[in-house]
This record gives sequence, structure tokens and C-alpha cells, in this order.
Amino acid sequence: MIEQTFLTNQFLIAMPALADPHFVRTVTYICEHSAAGALGIVINRPLDLDSSELLSNLGIQFVPGSAAQPVFAGGPVHQEQGFVLHRPAGGWGSSLAITDEIGITTSRDILEALGRGEAPADMLIALGYAGWGPGQLERELGDNAWLCGPADPAVMFRLPAEQRWSAAAALLGIDLTLLSAEAGHG
Repeated sequence: MIEQTFLTNQFLIAMPALADPHFVRTVTYICEHSAAGALGIVINRPLDLDSSELLSNLGIQFVPGSAAQPVFAGGPVHQEQGFVLHRPAGGWGSSLAITDEIGITTSRDILEALGRGEAPADMLIALGYAGWGPGQLERELGDNAWLCGPADPAVMFRLPAEQRWSAAAALLGIDLTLLSAEAGHG
């Protein structure tokens, strides 16, 4: 029997040939992966919206002078729903611990903390998520749509969004500019 390998806490890096407009040149952080499917957040697609505007739209006060951060298009599923990737994981109302350090939260309390200037040290706010049904992600990996590698919080939380795709691949020792857009199935 072959042991199933799941990709929770991994980066999915779009291959140069991936043409799906939702995922061209993206890095997706896999929050949960099991035999039932996978859920991830795209970490390098900033929207034309920042956290101060989002909080204002939700009626949450934002401390003047606090640094606003970009809000990301987390994926094509439920784009009206907010997700916050954060470190430390903390104890928020509706959270899933991905690792001992990183969590994902969907409850309003983390946004209220951001408005008060009491947010986690590292956070990424996204609208929507990427989702895969049972076996779908494994098929896409087999079709060479993605590279998969270890997640690095520094890439996810600290690097500018436009550098995350190449930086995630560099963690694997790969320069994406040198890869052909043609898939090789020998």
C-alpha cells in the first residue's frame, strides 16, 4: 500500500505553462489537504484594496497612523469571504491551526484587533480561497501544473508580493525563468 502524502503547510507554485487566469504566476499556501480535498490561499495577488479600506467597509475602527496592508485575492472560491493567515496562531474565535506557529482565521475578532493595532505580528488578509476536490490537486500535480515545496513564513509574510513566486521556487533551487512553458511527458 502506498502511503498518502498530504501537502498542508506547503507552497504550491504555478508552473510557467499554467494558463488558468486565477492561478497564473501564483504561490498558494496550502492550509489543509486530506483525502477529502485541499484548501489554500493565494499569497501573491494583491487587490486594489488595503486593510484600512476593508475595515472601514466592515464598520471597524482603524487606529489612525497604523500601517495599512494589502488585501489579497486568496482564490476564486467564496471571494466575498475573508481569511486571515497569521503568525502566531493565537486564540481567535474561528481559527484553524495549520502548524504550531501559523493559523488561519475567519472570525471578525482578528480584524477588530488589527483595527486597534493589536494584530498578530505577521498576517495576510485574503478574500476568497483556492479549493480542490478529492484527488483533484494530485491530478494537477501529475499534469505538471504546479511545483510543490516547503512553505517559508518569510516569503509569505515579509517579501513584497511581486517577489513571492520566484522566491518560493528558489527555495527548491529552481529559477522559473529558465523553465519551458512546454510540459514534458516522455
